Amino acid sequence: MSRSGETKRVRLSPDERRLQLITLGAELLAERALEDISVEEIAKQAGISRGLLFHYFDSKHDFHEAIARHVSVEFLTAIAPNHSLGLFDMLRDSVERYVDYVEENGAAYRAILRGPSSVYPGMLTYVNESRSAIAELVLAEAPIADDDPDRPRLTLALRGWMAFVEETILTWMSEKPITRTQLIDLLVESLPSLTLSPVLMAALRGSTPEALPG
Repeated sequence: MSRSGETKRVRLSPDERRLQLITLGAELLAERALEDISVEEIAKQAGISRGLLFHYFDSKHDFHEAIARHVSVEFLTAIAPNHSLGLFDMLRDSVERYVDYVEENGAAYRAILRGPSSVYPGMLTYVNESRSAIAELVLAEAPIADDDPDRPRLTLALRGWMAFVEETILTWMSEKPITRTQLIDLLVESLPSLTLSPVLMAALRGSTPEALPG
C-alpha cells in the first residue's frame, strides 16, 4: 500500500476490474448500508480514479445494483438445496443456511430489503428475481407436475411465504424474541401450512395425501 493509503494499481482485464470493484463494495456491506458505500472509497481501495470506476458502471446507483446482484448470487449459492437429503430435511437445511447467511450479512440483507436503495426500480427487480429464484428452488423439488392445476396457487403461496420469511427474519434479528431453533421451526413448518397443498404437505411430512387429516 502506498503512503497515501491507496492500493497500488494492478493491471486487470475489464471483467476482472469490474468484479474487483463489485467485490470490494460487497465486502463493505458488512459494516454499512448499501446506499452508504462511497464510490470514492472503492476507487481508492482499487487504486484507480473515481472517473475510471464510472467507465465500468453508468452511475452510483448502477454500481450499487451490481453489488446487490453479486450478493444475490452468493446468497442463492449459500442456500442451494442438498439433494442428498429427503424433502423435509432439505427444506430445513436450506432454511438453516438462510438464517446463517443473514446473521453473517445482516447489514447487507437489511439494506437491500429495507434501505433507501430498496425503492429504486432496479433494486426492486433484483429483489423480485431473488424471490422468484427461491420459489423455483422449492418448486423444482416439489412432487407436483408442471401441468398440475394446483401449481399456480402453490407458486403464489410460495411468493407469499418468501415475504413472510423475510419479514420474520428481519424482526427476529432486531428483537430475538425466540431462539434460533424456534425461528427455524417456525419458518419450516409455515410452508406446508401456508400452501395447503396435499401433495406438498404429504411429501414434506413423509406421508401420503390420503393419510393427511381433513
